[in-house]
Formats: sequence, structure tokens, C-alpha cells
Amino acid sequence: HLSFSDIGRCIRPGDVLVANDTRVIPARVYAHKPTGGRVELLLLQFMHSPAPGMQQWQCLARSHRPLRLPQELLCDGGMRAIVRERAQEKLWLVDLYYEGAFDKALERCGRPPLPPYITRDPEQPAHEPDRERYQTVYARAAGAVAAPTAGLHFTPELMAAIERLGAVFEFVTLHVGYGTFEPLRGDSVEQHRMHSESYCLSPEAAGRINRARRQGGRIIAVGTTSARVLETCADANGVLHPSEGATDLFVYPGYRFKAVDALITNFHLPRSSLLLLVSAFAGSEAVRQAYAEAVKQRYRFFSYGDAMLVL
Repeated sequence: HLSFSDIGRCIRPGDVLVANDTRVIPARVYAHKPTGGRVELLLLQFMHSPAPGMQQWQCLARSHRPLRLPQELLCDGGMRAIVRERAQEKLWLVDLYYEGAFDKALERCGRPPLPPYITRDPEQPAHEPDRERYQTVYARAAGAVAAPTAGLHFTPELMAAIERLGAVFEFVTLHVGYGTFEPLRGDSVEQHRMHSESYCLSPEAAGRINRARRQGGRIIAVGTTSARVLETCADANGVLHPSEGATDLFVYPGYRFKAVDALITNFHLPRSSLLLLVSAFAGSEAVRQAYAEAVKQRYRFFSYGDAMLVL
């Protein structure tokens, strides 16, 4: 048991910590119907922009009463929305109408997309500390609708201390979406299908990570999303090939990792793809024992919780 600030005691010179530099957008939007009923939208995936001042998104929608299609909504902060149709189970196609730049409009209207077990009053102004706290210090590429939470533990000072030990940080991008946090579907693990998420591994990062591994350095994935990018881009020999696109890689016990030597990860919800990935990496029994010990030691679970390092 260590404090996260002491993680350098587990790091060797030549190690590479691969982190996800996606930036969380304020994707939770509260709105109301013309009748006054409240609706909560969670923007998941941009679909297209057929005209200036209008974008269509795939969203989760929560309402006390069924939506009547097409359902007009007035969003807090001034955007207008029309729920057009059901895209698939739980998902809706929603047209958003705004003035000026979309990112500025979303900053006015949206809130940090905290998990549902972290409660905030929608009638109160946005909880400002969440805008900073639910974001890694190295977040760069906007597009995630959930934070890569293993990275929330790092501060600039801790990263500098790790680099002074002779390790380095490299960055990949995976825009965390519904695929990461959707509960498992189906009667068996094999029946679950991941929603695809956008990712990028640059040629420069791939080259440096490959070189470090050839020289004996360990590749330490900071979080399950970084691990999924590395495994998506690795060939059978563990060599990374730069690419970008969409990945629906679903990792569960029985999967053989090719490009990840160690994993930093939080403690996850049951029946989640995240927990299955950790179980695939560490072994199901080892994970059960680790979680039992975490409960015994009163570790904090989930997004704002504690982490473990799997070597």
C-alpha cells in the first residue's frame, strides 16, 4: 500500500507511462420541454453538421415522461434542441441549434458529465470545481464525455518527479464515450459489443514507445483507455503501428496483451468492460483479492477514487 504520490518507488529508468490526453467536454445538458418538464441530455457522439449553427449528436436522454417525437427542448444557457428519433436502445438523435461557435455555446449550456453516482443539483449553477477536477492536467484534445480517471491522480509536480527518475510520458488519444462506461449487455461476456470510440496514436509516439521497449523499458498504460489504444495499434509481436480511427476493442479474460507491461487503473464498477479488462490483465482471482483488500482498507472506488498499479 502506497500513496499515489509515492508511485515513483515502482518506476524504473527507461519506463514509458502512456497516458490518454483526451479532454472532457461539458457534455451534460439540462433542458425543458415547452410544457415545463425537465430533460437531461448526455451528448455522446457528434454525427454531422448539415448547416451553420446546427449539429446533430447521438445522445442519452432522461425524462420523467416519454418524449414525443419530434420533441422540442430549450436548453439551459440558450441552445435549442430537437429530439428527432431513437437511434438504438437508450440512444437518440438530437439536433442542436446554437449561435456562434459550438464549443463556446456548449461551455455556456453544458456541465461536466460526471457519473450518475456523483450527484449535483441540476437546479443549481454548475459546480465549478468539477470543471477542473474532472480533467487530467495534461488534457489536450477535446472530445471525451467521461474522464480517463486513472490520469486524475497525476499533478505536474509528480510527473516531473517521475521524469527525473529516468522514465518518460507519452500520450495517445481516445475520446472516452459510451463504449467505455456502458454496462455489459447480453447473458454472456462474449455477447457484449462495444460502441466504437475515436482514437489516435501518432507516428512520433509509436516510434518512441517501440524504441523504449526494444531497449528494455516497460510500457505502463495509465488507465484502461490508454491500454485499449496500445492494444488496438499493436501487431502480434507487440510492435506499435501509428493509426487513428475508431476502435471497438473489447478486452476480457482470455485476451493476450501484446503491448502493455503494467497498468495503472482505478477501482471500477461491477459488470463493466473496464473491470473485465483489468481482470484480463491481472487475472480474475488476483483482481478479486485486490478488491477485497481495497474494501478492507477503506479505499475509495470509482471515478474520484483511488488507484492500483498492476505489474
